[in-house]
Amino acid sequence: MPILPIRLFGDPVLVTPAAPVVDFDRELRKLVSDLTETMIDAPGAGLAAPQVGVPLRVFVWDIDEVLGHLINPSLDLSEEIQEGEEGCLSFPELRYETPRAMRVVAKGWNMHGEPVTLEGSELLARALQHETDHLDGILFIDRLDSVSRKLAMKEIRESDWFGLVEESGLNPQIRTSPHSIFGKGL
Repeated sequence: MPILPIRLFGDPVLVTPAAPVVDFDRELRKLVSDLTETMIDAPGAGLAAPQVGVPLRVFVWDIDEVLGHLINPSLDLSEEIQEGEEGCLSFPELRYETPRAMRVVAKGWNMHGEPVTLEGSELLARALQHETDHLDGILFIDRLDSVSRKLAMKEIRESDWFGLVEESGLNPQIRTSPHSIFGKGL
């Protein structure tokens, strides 16, 4: 099982919504296995398929020494919000306070095509939301307030890894919504 290269901020696959999985086959099971090995090697608490360049709605997690995966997820979020530090393997060494729902009910499928319902709170809820965002082309910095986002972008531009993205010819496009976000992080 190979350790896959993790795509860094600026790669277009990270901001492109992923396609639903339709074939629950051997190739999908290999992808889940490769994602898991890559996440553990990184190390990280979660990893979505787009982060390794595969635009499919698949992610894995490792929270409290419990490994899991979810395919084609949908989330029901609590109204209660938690604040907590969050990072991402596609943004090496970048961590910011990021608002998330305190609890989540996630529904989807496992790699064998069997339905899965998972309830999580706190760290697991945060990971499920973070990884599902990746599948929708949303990055955790998109959830930050404007002041924190400006600080994060400054830190990104000054990072050693940001130069690697630019050298590869992929200049990050910073997208901002033309719509009001009504004080929310999105």
